[in-house]
Amino acid sequence: MASAISVPDITYPEAIATLKGALRFGICPMLESVEDMLEELGRPDRSYRIVQIAGTNGKTSTARYTAAILAAQPAADGSHPLVALYTSPELVSYTERMEVGGSPVSEAAFAHGVSAAAEAGRRVNARRERAGERPYDITEFDLLTVAALEMYAEAGVDVAVLECGMGGRWDATSATSPAAVAVTGVGLDHMRILGDTLEKISAEKAAIIRRGRSCVLGVGTATPDSVEDVFLGQCDHEGVVPVLLRPADLADAPGEMHPGVPRAHADLPHASYVVTHRPSSLGDVLTLDVTTPHATYAGLSAAKPIYQAANVSCAVCLAEVLLGHDLDVEALRSAVAACPTPGRFDVLTGGTDHTACASRATCEGDASGAPRATEPLVVVDACHNPQSVQTFLASVREVEPDVSKRPDLLCAVLADKDVAGIVRLLAHEFPVVHVTRTASPRAISAEALADLFRAEGVEPADVYPDVPTAVKALTSAGTSFVACGSITTAGEVAGLLR
Repeated sequence: MASAISVPDITYPEAIATLKGALRFGICPMLESVEDMLEELGRPDRSYRIVQIAGTNGKTSTARYTAAILAAQPAADGSHPLVALYTSPELVSYTERMEVGGSPVSEAAFAHGVSAAAEAGRRVNARRERAGERPYDITEFDLLTVAALEMYAEAGVDVAVLECGMGGRWDATSATSPAAVAVTGVGLDHMRILGDTLEKISAEKAAIIRRGRSCVLGVGTATPDSVEDVFLGQCDHEGVVPVLLRPADLADAPGEMHPGVPRAHADLPHASYVVTHRPSSLGDVLTLDVTTPHATYAGLSAAKPIYQAANVSCAVCLAEVLLGHDLDVEALRSAVAACPTPGRFDVLTGGTDHTACASRATCEGDASGAPRATEPLVVVDACHNPQSVQTFLASVREVEPDVSKRPDLLCAVLADKDVAGIVRLLAHEFPVVHVTRTASPRAISAEALADLFRAEGVEPADVYPDVPTAVKALTSAGTSFVACGSITTAGEVAGLLR
């Protein structure tokens, strides 16, 4: 499908400059600008089916698994759908946010999409000014979302899986009409915009549940009862019957799940999962069985930490409700095993196909000759709020219960997050702490972060001015470390080492 308007040719650096120029508008909670831009482009989003995923944590991984599962499912004629994926933010390059057929779009395609979005915005605002109306403040995320939707139409995709950037009600992805939606869970994040209670935040995310859309409510929506009531109330108001995903054993629930036992709701369709093998080392596999209203899928495996069980299960349910039938089990197993989750318990160095060294010392091998890590272990995780840090730490404890044997910690955090809460959780979970500052203008200074660790009774071994300096020093010394605290921390370390 060709663009409905004439689009100026721009380069990739020019596209990046266009996006950075829109950062001055910050976050504008409104959909009219995106809707009008899409109308200007001839509603490219209506040329394919859309799946939308919201949630405080887990939504990126769930989106990735959903896209991989859908792409692997064969049609009656043996063909496979062309699936697009939209996630945010990127770890290294803007192009990572938009995938078609399992690969990031090219810089040329990205630049074309941004040019189309910017031209649509220019035309919309010119028309508003002629009518005596105030022009829209078109944000970076508005441009990126419209660019992605336009690119996917031009690529001829069959399905696009869209991750909400923030909330749901006013998120730019909500300018579309999804066929199926999911909410992975709720935590206290972006409170200045979404609200200062779990219930208020739940209402913003529940707004993506609309009449005529299939819906999966993930594990993190089950408790407390007041949160679940918000989601079920929205479903009832819109005449939607959701599928409720719950762990068969509460011990398999992700770390951010709120205390309490989920209610039964016997009148609603349920899905569940049970972990049949828990990873015992980095590189070891997670294995689970998922039971949905359509089928039971046994033996789904991936070399991932245990918290991914909830995300895999949510993706399985979401793919099912979109397709309306059970899944090809062999295609499902292959998709789950092969799906990458960049920045989520991501082993950059020191891992092997079989195992990895989970201690601070490098591993040379053992008497059996089994392959072991021969360089320092470096793991990054994009956990960036207390809920996701809890989930990450639960996986660390599974792999290595003894704090003294864990890698060092390299931490950098954004100042607009719950920095004290993040530090409180991380401070005593690693034998040595190093702090630094990412290149983000929102980052807290390394010295201020060090002071917060000191307030928790932990003296950082090093205070580095920036991530490149920290990574160079630690890797040169042969130090194994885990880097976390913000998405930008994970991205900068990955960009240096991958």
